[in-house]
Amino acid sequence: MDGKLYDLMDWAGIEEIVYSEAANPHNILGPHITEQGLLIQAFIPTAESVIVRFKESGKEYPMELADEAGFFAALIPRKTAAAYILLITYDNGTSEECLDPYSYPPFYTEGDLKKFESGIHYSIYEKMGAHPMTAGDAEGVYFSVWAPCAMRVSVVGDFNLWDGRRHQMRRLGDSGIFELFIPGLRAGMIYKYELKHKNGKPQLKSDPYGNYSELRPDTASVIWDINRYSWSDQEWMKKRAGIDTKQRPMSIYEVHLGSWLRKEATLDDDGSQVVGSEFYNYRELAGKLAEYVKDMGYTHVELLPIMEHPLDASWGYQVTGYYAPTSRYGTPDDFMYFMDYMHKQEIGVILDWVPAHFPRDSFGLAGFDGTCVYEHKDPRQGAHPHWGTLIYNYGRPGVSNFLIANALFWVEKYHADGIRMDAVASMLYLDYGKEPGEWIPNIYGGHENLEAVEFLKHLNSIFKSRKDGAVLIAEESTAWPRITAGVKDDGLGFDYKWNMGWMNDFTGYMQCDPYFRKHHYGEMTFSMLYAYSEDFILVFSHDEVVHGKGSMIGKMPGDTLEAKASNLRAAYGFMMGHPGKKLLFMGQDFAQVSEWDENKSLDWEILAEPVHKRTKEFVKALNHLYMSQPALYQMDYDPEGFEWVECTDSKDSITGFLRKTKKKEETLLILCNFDTVLHEKYPVGVPFEGKYKEILNSDHQAFGGEGRVNPRVKTSKKKEADERPDSIEITLAPLSVLVFACTPEKKSALIAGKKAGKSAYKKKAKGESKDQA
Repeated sequence: MDGKLYDLMDWAGIEEIVYSEAANPHNILGPHITEQGLLIQAFIPTAESVIVRFKESGKEYPMELADEAGFFAALIPRKTAAAYILLITYDNGTSEECLDPYSYPPFYTEGDLKKFESGIHYSIYEKMGAHPMTAGDAEGVYFSVWAPCAMRVSVVGDFNLWDGRRHQMRRLGDSGIFELFIPGLRAGMIYKYELKHKNGKPQLKSDPYGNYSELRPDTASVIWDINRYSWSDQEWMKKRAGIDTKQRPMSIYEVHLGSWLRKEATLDDDGSQVVGSEFYNYRELAGKLAEYVKDMGYTHVELLPIMEHPLDASWGYQVTGYYAPTSRYGTPDDFMYFMDYMHKQEIGVILDWVPAHFPRDSFGLAGFDGTCVYEHKDPRQGAHPHWGTLIYNYGRPGVSNFLIANALFWVEKYHADGIRMDAVASMLYLDYGKEPGEWIPNIYGGHENLEAVEFLKHLNSIFKSRKDGAVLIAEESTAWPRITAGVKDDGLGFDYKWNMGWMNDFTGYMQCDPYFRKHHYGEMTFSMLYAYSEDFILVFSHDEVVHGKGSMIGKMPGDTLEAKASNLRAAYGFMMGHPGKKLLFMGQDFAQVSEWDENKSLDWEILAEPVHKRTKEFVKALNHLYMSQPALYQMDYDPEGFEWVECTDSKDSITGFLRKTKKKEETLLILCNFDTVLHEKYPVGVPFEGKYKEILNSDHQAFGGEGRVNPRVKTSKKKEADERPDSIEITLAPLSVLVFACTPEKKSALIAGKKAGKSAYKKKAKGESKDQA
């Protein structure tokens, strides 16, 4: 080896690279200007020879083999750097030309690093992960990952024989961030990170910020350009930003894409295995789902987590790829098409999101760099003993940044209309699901997770600052106060909270035999005592139809399916009339009898049976009524929008109430009979003198009832009922819900006008008499 070259070599640094332990290989590899000339070094295992060719001049310089492991160097007589290509011949006779990955400067700015270290780099996903891009005139992929305690991190894949020695990444100062731009790579290639721990052991990990993954059970990340899709939902997005969702209808259809509709399985000729995917693609699902949702009158769909997850049976709630839509149903572009299509059909899309915990899969976040990066080290803080999962360390800026940016990512990159946050209660309480001795109190000795509280406030404040109309929904099952109050008012800042209390109480009430409901009347009316403590969404969710709980119709009492269906219609009718937005899980709108099974399609075939078809028609009618009546949604969170008519008739299990807006003529009267007794000429107090037209009755024959309805408009009479001076008499069928439109009597204004006219005439006549006198 040339003496000058030998003297320039950093042999300790070279050894570090050869043994793949370099945290900053760019200090050695790539071009470096020295007093003796331009030093170019490359580490290419299995290479037999390497030549440097300058792109502009075409001059070539052979590199000398400095270490038999594949370390090459060349000292070139020039004082400036210039673009070059490496001409590589391998020991198997193959050759290639490539640009040097170690010839590019860092892509992070000081500002980027400071923001990430502070946990406030809300678009960090633009840096982290794998991003196809052009650097100079070179097309390639930029990789970046956070692994603060790793000795060394490399990008590995088919493109480099999964050899962690070949593409060792550069650590950026003390940030814990590693980066590398690799020219020549393209979308569709698979990769992982190989991390060498401080103990010298290497481990393969999927990319925490990866935008696409292999189909399970394979776990590699896939390079993808998520910026290439051309969106066409601009009109929807503009309109969404100007809407106050609190005053708009929101009837949500909760969907698990993998079991809403599946392809029929096809087998090999020998019948040994399934051929092709059992799932429909996002694009196929978009058209089918949108058609159903629009026909049924839902305003939104809520998707069980579509973020990448390894286990089908987790339904997506144990996430390993937070920045990647699951490959079960297609590519990221396919999912963007799904979102785009839904918006063009004027259907909002809410995504379930799981920042409460993550699984222990070895390729995922657990022990990411050989230490507890994302989770707490102490299992009393970092583990859910019953779920078998790990808890995020919300107090670590890099972790909170990862999660906050992720929520923003789905809104920014996939145009999500809302994020529904799963298992918020498990985040708020340090002792959630734990026995004494399995948790550590906070600094004040309490069981509140103060770091999680701060994280939620931080996330919600940043999310709200976007002012783009997207909403945040909490699934929180305790009485933690002020979930939907503003952060400035010492609330957590969510837009909505699932009303789990109502769901449990009312479901329990409906499960009672009608004869005994009189003893449980309070379970049906109790919710109005706290209805305005939070901005609630009423839910009959997937959690109510799994794990042996049966389907919604299966919970209903009755000796026949028809009797159960009558109870179910009454339950759905009461739910639609009750203040709060609405959510119903798929299959329950046509009274699926079997419990939900994520491994197969819904039982669509039962729609051939009248009881299921008619239940579906009833839910459809409810949704369309809801959409057309402002009283059912406009003042959901204003006590002035609701008024009891009857809330004490426990003996007959009857209740009645008004739903109102600022306009008197939009008032609705809703009556519910939860007993099996028919009431004829039943007196009902009404809010004002006028006409009352029945616009929905769950006992209508079209819905599977017996047709005991009120076909004619009822004119109120001056006869007291329910402590009101005006009333009507109606037929109130067993197990039914009735909705009346209320029209104030116009002649009242006419009579007032006539009285005013007579008074004016008398005054005039009296004045004329005085003049004559």
